[in-house]
Amino acid sequence: MAGPELDAVVAGSGLSGLSLLAHLAAGPWRDRSVLVIDDGAPAWRPATSWGYWTTGIGLLDGVACRSYARVRVRAGGRDGVVALGRYRYRIARRRDLDRAVRLIVDDCPGFEFRPGRVESVHTAGDVAEVVVAGHTYRASWAFDSVTAEPAGRPADGHLAFTGWEVRCAEPRFDVETPVLFDFRTPQAGRSRFVYVLPEGRHRAMVELTEFTGRHTNPSTMDDMGASLAAHLDRAGPYDVVRTESAVLPLRVAPAPRRSGRVLRIGARGGLLKASTGYAYQRIQRDSAAIAASLARHGHPFALPRPRRRHRLLDAILLEVLDRDPTQLELAFRQLFLAGPAERVLRFLDEDTRPLDEIRLAATLPPAPYLRAAPAVLLRRP
Repeated sequence: MAGPELDAVVAGSGLSGLSLLAHLAAGPWRDRSVLVIDDGAPAWRPATSWGYWTTGIGLLDGVACRSYARVRVRAGGRDGVVALGRYRYRIARRRDLDRAVRLIVDDCPGFEFRPGRVESVHTAGDVAEVVVAGHTYRASWAFDSVTAEPAGRPADGHLAFTGWEVRCAEPRFDVETPVLFDFRTPQAGRSRFVYVLPEGRHRAMVELTEFTGRHTNPSTMDDMGASLAAHLDRAGPYDVVRTESAVLPLRVAPAPRRSGRVLRIGARGGLLKASTGYAYQRIQRDSAAIAASLARHGHPFALPRPRRRHRLLDAILLEVLDRDPTQLELAFRQLFLAGPAERVLRFLDEDTRPLDEIRLAATLPPAPYLRAAPAVLLRRP
């Protein structure tokens, strides 16, 4: 069998593929041969920007087009502007990320982008094989963000969103303060809130986000669109400039990432946090860890393992929402409006100690979580 012709193939140039490419190109792998393959035809209308919170400056944080020191939260009948402390809520646009990564890669002659539809990614002997339109590329390693997930992994819940970029005749938006959670929308037996990212006084991305548990089907995009329209109609006329939507499965258990010479990355690698649906910063940390592992160990598998207690807490929250969707609004009211937001963001970042988590849990009504915990523990292998 023929040996590898490339050091690595990255299947997919979405958020995870571009982030990994940047970290490889910025480190000791800059002189290697890396091929990126993408067909440019996503199965759903993708988000063109990502929100995330951070306390520092990472390799790609300079890509962010906006940074906020505060956010607005409307939950449980309360309306507050919340200071983020050491954190900043940042927005990175797809086009800016793509431009920044290509600038980094321009200094790496062995890195190449190539269009094509990835048909399969697998291990064959001592090499990874990526099949594109009938042609097989052989590499020492393959990083897969596009092929279908393995069968038999039921979702613990779903996150659905429908977003409209709107333009209004009247100034309606506070350009200094995005709305992170606004629960003043019909819940339809689910956990729903509206997210508003201003691009100016007259223009913003307004998104309806919905969490559902194991026993509730996500709403249809038409239903979510009707609810979003009703929310927007309360404040006057507007035009829809662009739309985006998706339904994402949420899973608490770690994803099966490694298969011989193949490593799954991004959402396919389980980087979507089950209790929040956020992935941007997790993907950045994962990309940095993969690049470091390749440089130090010659393989990409020396990665931090997800902490069991954080997965357990995610599972309990999803179980609570499955039983009583109204608890999400009550939890966010307490967590964001009754205490420092920095403490909550550290917890959602999985950067807290058990004592910190106990203190946060003490701010919530205990009964729903105590009732949900035994069911979660019984399901765990």
